[in-house]
Amino acid sequence: MLHRMITAFAVSLGLGAPALAETDIRFTLGWKTQGSDAPFLLALDKGYFKEEGLNVTIDQGEGSAATVTRIMSGAYDAGFGDINAIIQNAATRPEETPVMVYQLWNKPPFTIVSKKQSGIEKPADLEGKKLGGAQGTPTTRLLPVLGRVNELDMGKVAVDNMAPNLQEPMLIKGDIDGALVFNITSWFNLVNNRQDPAKDYNWLNFGDFGLDLYSNGMMVSKKLMAENPEAVKGLVRAVNRAAIEIGRDPEAGVAAVTAYDNLAKPDLEKARMLFSYDNLIISDEVARLGLGDLDDARLERSIEIVAEGYGLENKPAAAAVFTRDFLPARDERSLDYTPASE
Repeated sequence: MLHRMITAFAVSLGLGAPALAETDIRFTLGWKTQGSDAPFLLALDKGYFKEEGLNVTIDQGEGSAATVTRIMSGAYDAGFGDINAIIQNAATRPEETPVMVYQLWNKPPFTIVSKKQSGIEKPADLEGKKLGGAQGTPTTRLLPVLGRVNELDMGKVAVDNMAPNLQEPMLIKGDIDGALVFNITSWFNLVNNRQDPAKDYNWLNFGDFGLDLYSNGMMVSKKLMAENPEAVKGLVRAVNRAAIEIGRDPEAGVAAVTAYDNLAKPDLEKARMLFSYDNLIISDEVARLGLGDLDDARLERSIEIVAEGYGLENKPAAAAVFTRDFLPARDERSLDYTPASE
């Protein structure tokens, strides 16, 4: 009798109750470890996923578009990747394509970088110039759409196909006038080549000239959404918490990146992390809607742009691309961050 009483008392205190099983989530980054991955790595490092009952395993990626196909293959449940790749795949395989649940990069990184002496400051300046682009990348594929929107004669714009790792070297040598790149990648490639990307280069951002697309964020498989929506909510809460914390304490983000990958260079990845906040995350729209959300009308325009650039026969519905069903309340998604330029 005494043993049963003690057992009952222990169970009432939770001492004898079995631990709740954690939900395993396999997560892929968009590329090799970078400072822009900090919100996910901080959530891992600080135990925010654990607090949500999640056992998250994070692997490095093979490209922000590959995140989509990795999840579609079943190898991963969630990841950090490009919403425009979701649009492309949802056009033909909507039942298998993951859905964006937390839009992090509010602005697109698609850019034409050029030396200042080239005089390329606006789309009209591209006529008569030679550009270098990697075949199949969004910047290269969307160049004709940029031309149409800005009434360029694309017959006067030469584009040489080249490997991504050759773009900055050929630009530095003067073999091309401009490179079709991701700004967050090319900026630091130039730094690593002892260049000053702010002083000596122009950056023609597609988002400033009619192609106001969205870009990277956190996406999850339709299987996870259907079978465990509470896990998706917990995943989003943890990442949102970390993204906001980095805005207040950037050093915490850098520490998480180096804790995940001890080969990461702290100064370089801190600069890359802050670049992502300054140039890709903060915007008037984020100030209005909060982190993670997006404007429905703008998403519809984005789908139209991607459909044109990639020649999609079918345009997916916005609901097949993004959902806000898993977002925390608006007052939990306000970013307190001061840009470096202020």
